[in-house]
Amino acid sequence: MRVTIFGQTSDGRPVHAIDLAAGTLSVRLLTLGSAVQDLRLSGLPWELTLGLSSVAEYEATAGGYFGVLVGPVANRLSAAQAPIAGRLHRFAANEGPNLLHSGPLGTQARVWTLADASATQAKLTLDLPDGDGGFPGNRRVTALWTVEAPATLRLELTGTTDAPTLMNLANHSYWNLDGSIDWTGHRLRIAADAWLPTGPDGLPTGEIAPAAGMMDFRTARELTPGAPALDHCFCLAPARRALTEVAWLTGTSGVTMTLATTEPGLQVYDGRSAIRDGGGAHEGLALEAQGWPDAPNHPGFPGIEISPEAAYRQTTEWRCAAPDV
Repeated sequence: MRVTIFGQTSDGRPVHAIDLAAGTLSVRLLTLGSAVQDLRLSGLPWELTLGLSSVAEYEATAGGYFGVLVGPVANRLSAAQAPIAGRLHRFAANEGPNLLHSGPLGTQARVWTLADASATQAKLTLDLPDGDGGFPGNRRVTALWTVEAPATLRLELTGTTDAPTLMNLANHSYWNLDGSIDWTGHRLRIAADAWLPTGPDGLPTGEIAPAAGMMDFRTARELTPGAPALDHCFCLAPARRALTEVAWLTGTSGVTMTLATTEPGLQVYDGRSAIRDGGGAHEGLALEAQGWPDAPNHPGFPGIEISPEAAYRQTTEWRCAAPDV
């Protein structure tokens, strides 16, 4: 384990980088946004996820959400409002009339505290005061990152509160297993029998549609930038459950990544407008394990409300392998 200064924010706060490794996998985490800045398999000369090289770049491309932990409520809330414990709460809209990823001061934009670290593990914590971003409750979020041999990255999230509130956290890494200009030729399989259709604003309509046609990934399919745009939630389960393998991504290089999660949804975003300096559209594919979007405004969706008696918990693993591993 190595902890170094990565840079500082525009208002002067230091951001640290934490390097962890086990087996053939190494990761660099940032205290800014609890971000995965770099993830690599030994013997391969490219990164598997898209990172940025400076704090200034993260601040300048905040809307790209490169590798950060998005919250306290990832994805969209319609009309920037939601019921919590029977009372309607309103938030500051940041995507037309709606709220996306909890606004510009979500967990992704905060500098987290490095509470503990070892050669293979780092614990980051973040305190969110009552009313922050419009959400009730004094909350503490803990992200425990672990690297395990042969090549697994695990994220265990917990969230506590002293009042009923909403919580739906998601890692927002972009994956490109070939180190190429885009993800053309990658193959994706998702263990989802249904998905959530959306309107022009990206919000779910409320329909839970059966997997069919271009939205059926139950058999691995090759990805092409010319296919219909992807920014949709695939329904993995009706509620949070035991850790389960749910998605399989394979690059043309033969590198594979298997995603396992406890979460009931997987948001797949094709990265068409997430562009790094020197990069281009579709450079990486976001696979975001999370609750279903806009859940509080759809009674038939799995709930994302937590309370002092019912804490938030998520476990997600990314299991990587090179062709010769």
